[in-house]
Amino acid sequence: MFLLVVTRFDVDTSDDSTSDESDDDFVEFLISNVIYDYHHKFFNKGKVLTSSLSGREFVAEREDLSDSRDVLVEEKVATFLFIIEHNVRHRVASNRFQHSTETISCNFKEVLRAVCRLGKELIKQESIELPERIKNNSKYYPWFKNCIGAIDDTHISAWVPAEKQISCRGRKTTITQNVMCACDFNMMFTYVYFEWEGSAHDSKVFLDAISNPNAGFPWPPRGSFYLVDSGYPCTRGLLPPYRGEIYHAQESRGQGRQPRSPEELFNYRRSSLRMTIERCFGGVEK
Repeated sequence: MFLLVVTRFDVDTSDDSTSDESDDDFVEFLISNVIYDYHHKFFNKGKVLTSSLSGREFVAEREDLSDSRDVLVEEKVATFLFIIEHNVRHRVASNRFQHSTETISCNFKEVLRAVCRLGKELIKQESIELPERIKNNSKYYPWFKNCIGAIDDTHISAWVPAEKQISCRGRKTTITQNVMCACDFNMMFTYVYFEWEGSAHDSKVFLDAISNPNAGFPWPPRGSFYLVDSGYPCTRGLLPPYRGEIYHAQESRGQGRQPRSPEELFNYRRSSLRMTIERCFGGVEK
């Protein structure tokens, strides 16, 4: 398949006597990408399964979950997933799994604590290298070569005491908490900061995260940065859009609506790359 693709390009370009130099450069770019991808996929293979622990051993070492007298670990996890997936009360889970609400509550908290501990292993910056698909895209590279990810806030539904419900009402009047997240361009979350009410502004959540010594905000290396929207301050390590210019990628689409200035072009490309964090949220309503 690979040889056929390259041969096809060779025939097309040799027969086209009207091709100009830019066409030749474009074809060479395509061919080099095909060769690189093929080599990277089939020849440049590194050992993947390098851990000395199996998946079960890894989880058991960190989570300290165990069977109880009446409930197996698998049922505890199933109960936890049932509650968070269907957003039901413990009374509903009690009826479904035929245990007392006290047992359901204890099992839920036990798994929740285990998940939070495991989160420290999973939610972290593994690499600051840009993925090859971005390095090979002239739309982004080399302009964003020092970008390590994107930051944004999302609103998550929350249950709070009656006296706190006013401050937790978000822009759409629902009871939420404002959660700030960072992700890399492999769509992996690298940082999560929560416990702020839904009415809190994004910049306030960010300033608290960087000023709280216990928050562990992952500052990028000097010279690197995160992509953020206009709700964040323009400071070291953050790259917001040009103010006063269109900066949402959706606003630059449509017939006859191309960027009209270098600032608009920058905002368009920055926005289309920052949309990675939106895809990570998976369409969570803001």
